[in-house]
Amino acid sequence: MPKLKNINTTILSKEWATLNRVDYDFQFKDGSWKRISRESYDRGDGTCILLYNVEKNTVILTKQFRMPAYINNKNDGMSIEVCAGAMDKNEDAETCIIREVEEEVGYKIKEATKVLEAYTSPGAVTEKMYLFIAAYTDAMKINEGGGLESENEEIEVLEVPFSKAVEMINNQEIIDAKTIMLLQYAQINKLLQ
Repeated sequence: MPKLKNINTTILSKEWATLNRVDYDFQFKDGSWKRISRESYDRGDGTCILLYNVEKNTVILTKQFRMPAYINNKNDGMSIEVCAGAMDKNEDAETCIIREVEEEVGYKIKEATKVLEAYTSPGAVTEKMYLFIAAYTDAMKINEGGGLESENEEIEVLEVPFSKAVEMINNQEIIDAKTIMLLQYAQINKLLQ
């Protein structure tokens, strides 16, 4: 970018992910240059998926504790979301989400269709989300899911009528951006009724 120069990055923390302070010069419309400082949280990219069943008119969602949401509002700690996960280094998005579906919700899918790519908080987090959809049937259920103990996951698997999932957005039971985007994608594209 021609309006950007003198970028300096300082690692502030490197625990679960990396928190950087980035100092840079930015040129504004009036031609002036200003020194800016921002923090950027880098936890890699992620994937998520809306699993839907056309015959039953249902979707698979998860419910789990999210500490950052709890810190913001104690009532928001238990989050209802689509199945999601962080991509391993050098892993493609589809491979990741197929693995996450089996680990988190216990279904074995062979493929997923990518429908969107989005930054959910580009002012603070580097993560790009790859959003997928895939049809599921009861025959694809191979285990109870629930996440991996080694990753300290305790995930409740929810099979919800699609109309109820949409209502859960309206009554703010679902307040997770990626989940809202995928449910609205399903509405717009008439995947379910």
